[in-house]
Amino acid sequence: MWKKIKSWPLLLPVVALILVMAVNIIHDAATGANPLSFFMISLRDTTTSGTILYGRIVDIINRGSEVAILAIGMTLVVSASAGTDISVGSVMSLCASFMCMMLAGYGVSSTTTLAVPLVIGLVAAIVMGIVCGAFNGTLVAHLSIQPMVATLILYSAARAIGLLLCNDLIVYVRNPSFAYFGAFTGPIPTPIIITVICIVIVSLVLRKTALGMYIQSVGINAKASRIAGLNSKLLIFLAYTLCGLFAAIAGIVASSRITSADSNNIGLYLEMDAILSVALGGNSLGGGKFNLAGSIIGAYTIQAITTTLYALGVSSIQAPVFKAVIVILIVVIEAPPFKAFVSKLSAANAAKGVRA
Repeated sequence: MWKKIKSWPLLLPVVALILVMAVNIIHDAATGANPLSFFMISLRDTTTSGTILYGRIVDIINRGSEVAILAIGMTLVVSASAGTDISVGSVMSLCASFMCMMLAGYGVSSTTTLAVPLVIGLVAAIVMGIVCGAFNGTLVAHLSIQPMVATLILYSAARAIGLLLCNDLIVYVRNPSFAYFGAFTGPIPTPIIITVICIVIVSLVLRKTALGMYIQSVGINAKASRIAGLNSKLLIFLAYTLCGLFAAIAGIVASSRITSADSNNIGLYLEMDAILSVALGGNSLGGGKFNLAGSIIGAYTIQAITTTLYALGVSSIQAPVFKAVIVILIVVIEAPPFKAFVSKLSAANAAKGVRA
């Protein structure tokens, strides 16, 4: 039984999620609140959105939607190229800025009427994301530039480009149709529905086609995959392009929440959360085999950690320090020397048990 548990791919993300829940339960009990309040979900009437689902779990799943969407693309990139795309947060901001500039009109800082149909703004954001992903994919796949160095370009430049598109303004688009993507569909937050749609589509594509197997093959050994007949460069390029697409979708959700394009803050530090989600999901950052479900659980675990830190009184400035500690722990746990040490320790304990 223990061997089966240790070999379960989702062991690390599930254990991490349980630990976060346990911290919340202990904190609530220590403050005199209901220890089960973390799990309570209720319906509340609001003046703006009608009757909506309310509860800490709903808030975590809602607020973690952007990270979960980014984690989908990041998982494919890490698997295919054994590297990370550190530009996803900045690409989110650029796509949101481009979309809001299109919807409001260049140089307009605030509007309630759309300058172009909403669908044009959405398509513009998605196209921008695909272009950014294709740019990163070209540098990595065709020019053989190390992924972190290649994506560092847009990490540095994308927000500045977004500011130029918005004429150095925070562009407010206070239109109900635009706000829908960050609001509610009935009692359910719309970002949750968008995230579920993205996960279902990608899962079906990976399960019904050989794309997932091809990406993993390239990540394990690109040269052997090429000899076997796979177009390694095209697969890596496709992974980065898809990552840009999901960054655009996350940017649409993020800007719709606040009905504006805040180039300096949309997607800020989310690249770290996306990478951490992949690692926490039990996926190797060295490429190869991946588990999309693990990355999604990891994304919501990261959001649960963030929510928990705020509940414990940790400021948003200090929160990245605790996340960095988590990254260190994950890297140590996944390191081959540590795994070898644990295996030797288990073997020694088993030998002692046999002698006894």
